[in-house]
Amino acid sequence: MRNKRRQERFALSRFALPVTVIYGALATLAAGVIEQELWLQTAALFAATMMMVFLNNRYSLIRVYSRMVSCSYLVLMTMACFLFPSIHGAIIELAFIAACMFLFNAYQNPRGSGAVFYAFAMIGISSIFFVQILYYVPLLWFVLSTNILALSTRTIAASIIGLIIPYWFVAGYYASLGNLQPFIDHFCDLAKFGKLFDYSMINSHQTVTFIFIALLGITGIIHFLRNSYNDKIKTRMLYESFIAFEIATIVFIILQPQHFDFLLRILIISTAALIGHFITLTHTWITNIAFHLIIVITLLITAYNLWMPSLTF
Repeated sequence: MRNKRRQERFALSRFALPVTVIYGALATLAAGVIEQELWLQTAALFAATMMMVFLNNRYSLIRVYSRMVSCSYLVLMTMACFLFPSIHGAIIELAFIAACMFLFNAYQNPRGSGAVFYAFAMIGISSIFFVQILYYVPLLWFVLSTNILALSTRTIAASIIGLIIPYWFVAGYYASLGNLQPFIDHFCDLAKFGKLFDYSMINSHQTVTFIFIALLGITGIIHFLRNSYNDKIKTRMLYESFIAFEIATIVFIILQPQHFDFLLRILIISTAALIGHFITLTHTWITNIAFHLIIVITLLITAYNLWMPSLTF
């Protein structure tokens, strides 16, 4: 019987998630969660991690027992510690994970209007805080058709109603105030495009973090495309959805970097699924070295980001 490399032992360990949670807790403390009273944001972070656990288990994203999807998510989110203060960002990440959960539940079910409704309702809720997430709607319809295999008149109608439902409450609120202008202005922002490739508002911490996460995602994509024949058809379809989200989000960030902080959260979700698959299901000495390099670089970037003036230090 061959000796398992450290990469494989960690990827398959039942202690991987508890150890990662402890690491995440220490990282949030170092980022100033107590000093800045970021209790809701921290709770949302760990709630999102548990949702990633459920997403992995419910849809068998990895064909063996592993917590690498949720561990990767938590490690990458704590690495991007400059995202911590935003409660709106926390809501968006929770809602996007929930949207994926509901969307995947509609797999091969053209009558799965309930699941599709809830998936798009999550996107609608997210759009209250980040209206540009509505740009993902055509992509979600495309995924619903080509990967979820559930596009029908019924599910299209359910998706539209799901998107609209949150705004019924928002419109009612502004109507009660007798001022609908903020409601109208909110949607006008969809037509406002910032200057393309304007990176003047992006600092070195954000740049380094984005490049590393994008490289991890691309690594995961290449690995999956080369080895997807080992997975079930449903798993392949779901991972192709993550690949679509990954590529679209990278392009979105490159074109419109003013939305960086919100988009990076979405990128981390898809990257976690892709790199988790890579870490768990590769067993060569080269990938073992890559695993250790990923850990070292992640720790270095985390330390680098913790020294931002806007955080504890």
